[in-house]
Amino acid sequence: MSNSKSVISVLGAVLAIIVSGCGPAAPSDPPAAQSGPPADTIFVGDNIVTMDPERPSVEAVAVRGETITAAGALDDVMVLRGESTRLVELGDRALLPGFIDAHGHFMGAGRALDELSLHAPPVGDVTNIDELVAKIRRWIDEKEIPAGEAVFGNGYDDSLLAEGLHPTRVDLDRASTDHPIVLVHVSGHLRAGNSAALAASNITAATPDPDGGIVRRVAGSMEPNGVMEERAGRLFTVGGGGTTTPDEFDALIRKSIGVYTGYGTTTIQNGSGTSPEIAERIRAAAEREPFDADLAVFAGSDSILDGRMEYDTTYQNGFRIAGVKLVLDGSPQGRTAWVTEPYVEGPPGASPDYRAYGVMDPEVYKTAAAALIERGVPFLAHANGDAAMDLMLDGVDEALAGMEEAPDHRSVIIHAQLMREDQMDRAAALNVVPSFFSAHTFFWGDWHVRSFGEDRGSNISPVRWAVDRDVHFTLHNDASIVPPDIMRLVSITVNRTTRSGRVLGPHQRATIQEALHAVTLGAAYQYFEEDTKGSITVGKQADLVVLEQNPITSDPAELEHIQIMETFSRGRSVYQD
Repeated sequence: MSNSKSVISVLGAVLAIIVSGCGPAAPSDPPAAQSGPPADTIFVGDNIVTMDPERPSVEAVAVRGETITAAGALDDVMVLRGESTRLVELGDRALLPGFIDAHGHFMGAGRALDELSLHAPPVGDVTNIDELVAKIRRWIDEKEIPAGEAVFGNGYDDSLLAEGLHPTRVDLDRASTDHPIVLVHVSGHLRAGNSAALAASNITAATPDPDGGIVRRVAGSMEPNGVMEERAGRLFTVGGGGTTTPDEFDALIRKSIGVYTGYGTTTIQNGSGTSPEIAERIRAAAEREPFDADLAVFAGSDSILDGRMEYDTTYQNGFRIAGVKLVLDGSPQGRTAWVTEPYVEGPPGASPDYRAYGVMDPEVYKTAAAALIERGVPFLAHANGDAAMDLMLDGVDEALAGMEEAPDHRSVIIHAQLMREDQMDRAAALNVVPSFFSAHTFFWGDWHVRSFGEDRGSNISPVRWAVDRDVHFTLHNDASIVPPDIMRLVSITVNRTTRSGRVLGPHQRATIQEALHAVTLGAAYQYFEEDTKGSITVGKQADLVVLEQNPITSDPAELEHIQIMETFSRGRSVYQD
């Protein structure tokens, strides 16, 4: 035991130095234990990583009900053991705070289990348009889908198809002319449909481009080629299906939460600008039976500002309205991210000065941002390109300029792929939180170099710039764009290895501790929940994850392979391998 204590002491000192600069300070001198009845569960081991800068590692942790009641020396914690206490001897396994999803679209994770997936490896198996067409045909045959019924698929990726192109109406007509077919791009920002889908939706050569979107045309004509960018995708009126009954909706919610808890995640986000109707259906499901993890739902700004929905500061049955989601631009992998300098390689037919475009009126955004900050309602602003981030930061800056004292608003830039250094300086000054979709580095890093050039491409998800400026930041997977695998996200952030095997922007790599902080205590800070979540600290909610091994002492190359062994939410085991 003396050797183990020595290792723990050294590791704790190192962690205290590294972690303390990564986010908000924890309360000084946290208590080692709370008094009261015996613990329900006690964890014992040499690999307990608390993420608490005041006490980075401990020998044992006790949980009673939904709360961590002790964290400290083995002898001090074991006095709380009773006859019914479950003792978890970790051995080589590690105990960490439950992971926090900084941004995602949670129900997509459940839908992905049952829908037509057209993803490329490693998520799926489609590598070219012929395979995509064949897979749609098989789906129609195997599901015995009758003629006239729409077919909906998700996850195709032109950047990873051998042709480097989106499937057009001509391609999709080879799969079927009897079924309207609508496919969603892996980014979620484009759609592709066949001739039957265009006809059923009354999309013709006379259909104009909507505000914030583009109907792609056959070269030399106004005839739609089947590919729709951004808000033009809403022109499709077929495809997508959806659940209708309360039982089906309830089952989808719980299936989706189960996907997340299987990855060690105990706080989950629905960051889709959720409508009042959908939010109430989710709330009703939580009231019927509390969720196995906390679900933070983000609404559209109009729903909050006109009083149809209310911002909640606490969870009820695992549900709360946590703020507002706004969308300012598109997708870098879809080549619709709004940038200040032209793309090096843009979409087919793009002009040499192509910079893409915004999808929300700037004045509408600024008005909403000011109103939300004044009311104390947190908001997330989707911004991938630096032009969109200029707008996001301008809105916050102008909102704060009229206030005598700046509130603790913690407005969030979602994705922040092409953030510049000067924008990071502004984020530091304005207390804006960038949430990096750093999984891009692996999934689309090589594509971004083609799109934006070596310098901009190498600096996607610039985590190191954030660390160097003491900017609060988080990480996310944006599920179901990619699966909500937190350990793979941590691995990509630490290693920054692309599909081709190159290290993209090694100067932007995070340490393991920094990456873990961003998905625990750092993410809790983004949610205004750092006092109740994000670290193994006495008095906090007992959200915990048991890993196969200690990630901090692991080979960085092995991080993504570390298995989730068990997940505890509010003190209750909700997943076990």
